[in-house]
Amino acid sequence: MRVREVMNKKLSIYLFSLLAMFFVITPLTIEAQSQTNKKPIKYKKARALQSSTAKKMAKVYEALEVVDDKGEPAPDMQVVLSILTELRNDMANLKSYDRSVMWNAWAFVYFSDGDYPKAMDAYSRLINEPEVTIGLRVGALLSLAQLNLLQENYQEGIRLILQWMSEVETITAQSYSLLGQAYYQTGNFKKALSSMETAVTMAEEEGYKPRENWYVIMAACIGEMKKEIGEKESLLRQIDIYEILVNLFPKKQYFIQLGGSYGQLGRERDYMITLKAAYQKDFLNRESEYLALTQLLLLNQNPYWAAEVFEHGQKKMITLVDEKTKEEKIVPVIKDTEKNLKLLADAWRMAQEIDKAIPILERAAKMSKDGQSYVLLGNLYLSEDKLDKAADAILKGLEKGKIKKISPVHLTLGQVYFELQKFEDAKKNFRIAARDKDKKIKQQANNWIKYTENEEIRVKNLALRRDYIQMNST
Repeated sequence: MRVREVMNKKLSIYLFSLLAMFFVITPLTIEAQSQTNKKPIKYKKARALQSSTAKKMAKVYEALEVVDDKGEPAPDMQVVLSILTELRNDMANLKSYDRSVMWNAWAFVYFSDGDYPKAMDAYSRLINEPEVTIGLRVGALLSLAQLNLLQENYQEGIRLILQWMSEVETITAQSYSLLGQAYYQTGNFKKALSSMETAVTMAEEEGYKPRENWYVIMAACIGEMKKEIGEKESLLRQIDIYEILVNLFPKKQYFIQLGGSYGQLGRERDYMITLKAAYQKDFLNRESEYLALTQLLLLNQNPYWAAEVFEHGQKKMITLVDEKTKEEKIVPVIKDTEKNLKLLADAWRMAQEIDKAIPILERAAKMSKDGQSYVLLGNLYLSEDKLDKAADAILKGLEKGKIKKISPVHLTLGQVYFELQKFEDAKKNFRIAARDKDKKIKQQANNWIKYTENEEIRVKNLALRRDYIQMNST
């Protein structure tokens, strides 16, 4: 729909400017050189309109140029239609060249009114006039081609574009882009890609920036040809195009497409850099995008940036519309789910910001349906030497249950109790861990039991010695 609207607007401007040329009565070349077969195409000698026709067409042109008080176009269509109808009714008495001019004006009127079939008929009649000039004929051919494309008559549109190309002296980048769009619509992606590549090359040679849509169609063609050229080659060629798009036309969709292509090739760092650039331009507005960037930053050992990006997503607000009720609701981009909060806690933990990680993991643990988050929280408390809190968190985790590997949890809890010098509780948990089938865990647990027993004896002996010293000192 977007392509059609743009084409419609361009064609309307082109038709109106072409209409103004009909009143220039200078001699025209009588021969055009075909760029396909190099054979001259003969036309009858160009000439001026009959005096009566020229006067009437001048009035048509003036009526079309009328503007209102604000300077906006306000053509007097009543005058235009009246004069053109008079000319058509007297068509038998008009010379061929006069009729070609008249039909071109009718084509413009029909197009402006949205009556494309009648506009196409008018152009066909113009082309078939034996005394039509080169300028009118090739202009009509291109306009008829564009109208066929608007009507989704793509094969006919392609035929007319190729015919137009064979008759004009200069083929432009724009015409190749039009041909490429037509081929794309027919599913001939190879020819579409070739035409678009030619358009881009010609535009660069002509000294102007190729159109955004040309690159988009090129990328789409390559994607469609993936089976033919191979998935990896397809991605590499699309990356080349997306890299151009993000530089010439920096829009969110191109950053996302470029990043996604990097990701499919396993180029995680390039994927991260691309998403980071989109983030810095404030293009990201979906939870999945923020989470992807957070995870990529963690993967590339940038945990502090990862946490900052995540928290920005928590603060950024977007408007969601309920499809059924149409009610608008303002919500944060990143929702505070258990999974999301655990990711943020991991980022702060990896950044050695344990004080920031702990309260976030506490929130995640309360939301959790299993005890795993409480166990992770207990480990964080243990790393900070907050032993009572560590024991409390791990016990809550064991109470919630659904922990995949239970023996390592008891091993950790035993270590917490050991540090608290609660040796009986420590040995109890080490014995539970020692029942594990994993030889490594079993060995660790048994070693801890021996170590705890020895430490328990050592502590008791120290206490006895203290008591003995105190008794003798008194």
